[in-house]
Amino acid sequence: MADLVADHVLARLREWGIEHVFSYSGDGINGLLGAWGRADNRPKFIQSRHEELSAFEATGYAKFSGRVGVCAATSGPGAIHLLNGLYDAKLDHVPVVAIIGQTNRSAMGGAYQQEVDLMSLYKDVAGDYLQMVTVPEQLPNVLDRAIRTAITRRTVTAVIIPSDVQELEYSPPTHDFKMVPSSLGVSRGQVMPSAEGLAKAAEILNAGERVAILAGQGARGAARELTEVADVLGAGVAKALLGKDVLSDEPTFVTGAIGLLGTRPSYELMRDCDTLLVVGSNLPYSQFLPDFDQARAVQIDIDPTMLGMRYPFECNLVGDATESLRMLLPLLERKTDRSWREKIEDNVERWWQVLGQRARVEADPVNPELVCHELSPLLPDNVIVTSDSGSAANWYARHLRFRQGMRGSLSGTLATMCPGAPYATGAKFAHPDRPVIALVGDGAMQMSGLNELITLSHYAKEWDDPRAIVAVFNNGDLNQVTWELRAMGGTPQFIPSQRIPDLSYAGFAESLGLLGIRIDSPEGVGDAWRRALAADRPALLEFVTDPAIPPIPPHATLDQMQSTAEALAKGDPEAWSVMAQGIKSKAQEFLPGKR
Repeated sequence: MADLVADHVLARLREWGIEHVFSYSGDGINGLLGAWGRADNRPKFIQSRHEELSAFEATGYAKFSGRVGVCAATSGPGAIHLLNGLYDAKLDHVPVVAIIGQTNRSAMGGAYQQEVDLMSLYKDVAGDYLQMVTVPEQLPNVLDRAIRTAITRRTVTAVIIPSDVQELEYSPPTHDFKMVPSSLGVSRGQVMPSAEGLAKAAEILNAGERVAILAGQGARGAARELTEVADVLGAGVAKALLGKDVLSDEPTFVTGAIGLLGTRPSYELMRDCDTLLVVGSNLPYSQFLPDFDQARAVQIDIDPTMLGMRYPFECNLVGDATESLRMLLPLLERKTDRSWREKIEDNVERWWQVLGQRARVEADPVNPELVCHELSPLLPDNVIVTSDSGSAANWYARHLRFRQGMRGSLSGTLATMCPGAPYATGAKFAHPDRPVIALVGDGAMQMSGLNELITLSHYAKEWDDPRAIVAVFNNGDLNQVTWELRAMGGTPQFIPSQRIPDLSYAGFAESLGLLGIRIDSPEGVGDAWRRALAADRPALLEFVTDPAIPPIPPHATLDQMQSTAEALAKGDPEAWSVMAQGIKSKAQEFLPGKR
């Protein structure tokens, strides 16, 4: 039997070294499904419970493997379902290729069943490369360019293949007019700044007395260079959320996360510095950077389109983070006055004491900060941690003290709900020999996380290390939005929108054959983590947490405090609990601690 277009799609993916495709079936990709059967399931078809989860799984796989993620979906509703996960990849600069079915060419434009104008629908999310294959000879060039563009531009691309085209006999492009041949592979180049730019950057950094560094995910792989630069300049290093795993939290000059979910030392670092170096970060919240007239600033980024944003940088360097810092180091002068570094280290030491005290504030029944604080010292050296959006992301950002080699991520720019659990699935396929932990709110679990537990259970036996732990913060409330209502809108909690149904998450997990543990006392938190980390199967830990524990930002403004007070005064049903817990949590910053 001659190869069909669908057969060649899978063959080409194999030639690119793609081992997994995250997908859900539908008649718009029946040709591909048939080809998978003939190809002995290579690359492996990973069946999700929903196309959105397929896209999240592909994104998580790409984030943690460093390779391109691939997802596939049927025409119409399947293609629509992919979009949220694909936007997550696009906004976080993650390479993902979507392969999408479409109705037969003969039906296009005829208002046929499940016909959607996919070229229009996908022109934003896959704007760097989006094409429809209409004849077999077009296929290799389109597929190769989609993969190559996704990898080199770290973005989302899409290939649409009508269902009748999938079942045509494949014929390659010929050496003829209006044929476009193609080839495999891409060799990554090194992007390095100019000598002139480096000299300018060095002049700015050498002139500074109080240097702050902000590292993002673009600095991954540059831990040694960041450490050396920070040492020479006597600087502190704050980390954007997507850069949490770029640098270990163990060095005393690392101030942790920055932004609304960040730490007090990171806020103080930016508040008091006179010079700023940003490496591989596109932090959108400029209010957490120094005042515009306060600091001279240098930015390093491999993507020239992301330079010069967020802050009035005096020097913008286009270059790979590792190579740029290596070239910059010999030009830097060592700061002899270390008082700025000593102040940073004192602030960091005090912060970790405050976090420990806040985690042990009495709550009803479990303090959510305690959940992550107890986990932090138990994290395996090779762990991968994912977090969902919402209040769980606060505790992930602040309490987990990463060591070098650990990995972690969340939905950074889109900040969408529901990627925490499917990221974990993608991470397990990227690294089947590593333990994975997902921190998920109860709202995200009810939205799609329960379905992802089915997928984790289904594939667990295929992983060398079966540990995939989903920790659910069960507080019965869409908690982050509740706090945003109070702090930003002066609006009390609106019960019909914020309260969610009670559910036995641990019981559901047990029904799937997973280890399920419900924890409703602070004494049980550490033991639950130890049991899950020692288990021979995936586990779900249901922590019954107090919704009144506030995710206090590193610097609460007077406006935010006034709005919260007004919201409570307007009849917020949790007013007294919120006031009590807020006072106790904030007080930990002023209580004396061991030095």
